[in-house]
Order: sequence, then structure tokens, then C-alpha cells
Amino acid sequence: MPSLNSTIDLDLKKFFRWWLRELDFLVPEKIKQLVNEKQGFVIVRPQDNRLVLTYVLNTKDDMYAVSRPGAGSADEQIEPLAILERNASGIDEYKALRGKDERLAKANFILRLTAQEAIQKELALPSAVKENLSQVVAYELDRYTPFKAEQVYFAVKPLEGENEPGQIRVMLVLTPKETLDGLYEDLKAMGISPLFADYEACPNDLERRYDGYNLLPESFREKTANTPRLVYSALSAAALLLLGAVLVLPVWFEHRTVDALQEKIDEIEKNAKGVNALQLQIDAMVNETKLLIAEKNAAPAVVDIFNALSALIKDDTWLSYAQYSDGHLQIQGESPAASALIGVLEESELFANVRFVSPVIQDKVSKQERFQITADVTPIPIAAQSSTLSKAGAEHEQDEQ
Repeated sequence: MPSLNSTIDLDLKKFFRWWLRELDFLVPEKIKQLVNEKQGFVIVRPQDNRLVLTYVLNTKDDMYAVSRPGAGSADEQIEPLAILERNASGIDEYKALRGKDERLAKANFILRLTAQEAIQKELALPSAVKENLSQVVAYELDRYTPFKAEQVYFAVKPLEGENEPGQIRVMLVLTPKETLDGLYEDLKAMGISPLFADYEACPNDLERRYDGYNLLPESFREKTANTPRLVYSALSAAALLLLGAVLVLPVWFEHRTVDALQEKIDEIEKNAKGVNALQLQIDAMVNETKLLIAEKNAAPAVVDIFNALSALIKDDTWLSYAQYSDGHLQIQGESPAASALIGVLEESELFANVRFVSPVIQDKVSKQERFQITADVTPIPIAAQSSTLSKAGAEHEQDEQ
């Protein structure tokens, strides 16, 4: 199952090559022949001290099959041409063959190496080196193969399929420089300029040869003619213009219709904005009212607190200090039984967490107990406060009686 976290690899160069191939399919064959003289392919395969030439017209056939001796006898698009010696007699034989067969003048030549001239190896590399595969492989070529970078021509081809996390699989193909240089010199002596060189065990797809690899160094590669490129560029530009017209005109007509509808929508939105503004003002006033009510009910009034204290504390107890701040009440004074005040205050719903903050000391003169008490003031509904105060007042009157 594919991972949704995988990075999308967008190769613009590969996309445009695919797009040009699709445009090429739409171009009539006669026009392609006018702008491109090259038709068909000639596969040149070394065999011992000879060169085996095979002509291929249908590029969608199996190219690996035509690289083997005797292949293609059942296919009319594949035709063995000649087996040439790599000497002066072979050069003369090829020139004679070229004079008889006009297809050789228009064909693309491919040098396809065998297992005697090239080797391949599959490598697993970190995905971080994907942008610099050739440089990384060249730097560590002597670790992967018995050769150093200056001894061989090599190419690196990424392999398709799933890879291990953080790694990519690539195919390394290489050939000794002496071997390829000798083959290239023999081909040049015959008047053959190969389009590219590959390996028969992993041949390039001739239909998508621009996406393949090439063992030929830059100095050996055939220069591409500018005329076909310009013609295909012009055809591509024309196709883009037509495609743009097909896409733009319907959009333009739709745009005019949308503008007419937008004018009506703007008028309706203008009225809707006025309604929304009034609604926002109402909501703001409601929120402010709720905040004021919540602020008022957050804590009882100071008067209510001291009224509750007056009702709860008996006449034989008096206070010398009282402070209320941030929901906390602190009182100091003297009482015959200071410890009883804790229970008296906790019975009230208005006070909670009542406790002494300092030790109780008995005054030597008045024989009263000095105390310092703190309590948390709990906000309670007004009705409950009234009930509490009334109850405390009634108890106080009963004690006096």
C-alpha cells in the first residue's frame, strides 16, 4: 500500500519529453520525414573482432531481442544487415553496403555492448544523493567495482519500483575506456556516428531513448540537428495556443455571466451587512451585560461580609483588626474561647477554609485569648445570604436571651 507521506517526485524534463512524444504521434508521417531525415535504427553489436549490424524499423519491438544473433527472423521489421571485420576490409564492405542500401544514410546508429565489453551492477544509495548520482558514484567507483573513475566510461540509471525508506536503487553500467575508444574509432573509420552506446543486458527503450542512459562521453556524442527541434517547438507552440483558446473562451463567456450575477449579489450583500452590523451591536451589549452581572456576583459585598461577622460572633468576642482582599478575610481580636470561632464561622455558607494563621495566646491582663484567623469568602446567592444572616441573627438573639 503506498504511503501518503511519500514525497512526490515531479520531473518536468521527463514530463515535457512525454508530451513531445504524444505530439509527435499526431504529426503526419510525411511531415515528420520532411523535418527529420533519420528513419529506423541500426544496432551495431561487437562480436569477437567483428561488428554485427541489424536494422530495426519498428521502435516498439523488443530491442533486447534484436541484440542477440539470429533474433528477428520472424519479425519483418528486424533485418540482419551484415557482419563486418574490424579492419580495412570491413570498412570497404560497409561502404559498398551503404552504396546499395539507402536506409543506412537515414538510420540512427546504436552501439550495443555485450558482456565482453561492459558490466552492470545494482546499487542501493541514500536518497539524499539522487540529484548528484554521477558525482557520488564516480567518487566511490573503486569501492563498487575493480576500476577507478578515470579507467572507465560509466552511466547510472535509477530503477523503478519501491525502494527501502531513505534509499534508492540504481543500475551502474560501465565499460573500460580502451574498449569503447577502440570501438568508436572503428565506427568513425567506417563513417558511423552512434547516437548512444548502451549495454545489451539493460538496453535503452528506443521509443523513449531520451530517458535512457548513454555510455558515450560528450566528445563522442552526435550533435543534434536544430531544424527538427525548431519544427517540433513550433508545433508545440501552436498546440499550446489552440489548447489555450479552447480553455480560455468558455471561461471568458462564463466570466461575463458571473459578473452579471455578482452585481445582484453585491446589492443583496449590502443589505445583509446592515443587518449583520445591528446584530453585532446587540450581541456586544448582551455580552457586556453578562460580564457586569458576572462581575457583580463574583464576590459578596463587603457590607454583607461584616454583617455576617456581626451576626455570627458573640458579644463576648471583639475584633481589633479586619481586612478583606481578593476573596480572603483576615480578622484579629480576643475571645474567651477562640477555638470555638472556627466552628462558628465554618457553619456559615459565606466562609470556607477557616484556620488560625498564628498560635492562640492568652492575654495576662484581660485573661482573653488572642487570635488571628483567616478564611476564604465564598460567593453565594443573595437569597441564601439573607437566609444565612437571618439565621445567624436569630441565634444571636437567642443567646442574649
